[in-house]
Amino acid sequence: MRERLIRFMSGRYGVDELNRFLQIFDLILLLLAVILRGTAGKVLFPLAFALLAGVYYRMLSKDRYKRSRENAQYLHLRSRVTGWFAGLKTRWQQRKDYKFFTCPSCKTTLRVPRGKGKIEIVCRRCGSRFSGRS
Repeated sequence: MRERLIRFMSGRYGVDELNRFLQIFDLILLLLAVILRGTAGKVLFPLAFALLAGVYYRMLSKDRYKRSRENAQYLHLRSRVTGWFAGLKTRWQQRKDYKFFTCPSCKTTLRVPRGKGKIEIVCRRCGSRFSGRS
């Protein structure tokens, strides 16, 4: 039986990070459909089962190139979101020692030590100058 499953899955894409995320999201939708019942449940159940069908389609697909591109796009988006939250966490931890400015021309976040008074700030990325109070 195990050998038959291995032979069936050979050449197929399998499970990746995007599939794991979609499975968790699908489970949450199913739980919401059970909890909410009524009209919301009637809408969420078919949506959850369609999503589950999409997860199995991705898992059993033989178009490995297309599925890996979809996964790479998901990982890129996820890293941007988690990186944004990591930046917020870092800024929060450093808020007593540094003041943060945004460059008016390129929108880069710049860090300046606190307690220096009014200073002229030079952007490292674009070289524009602006003043601010640290």
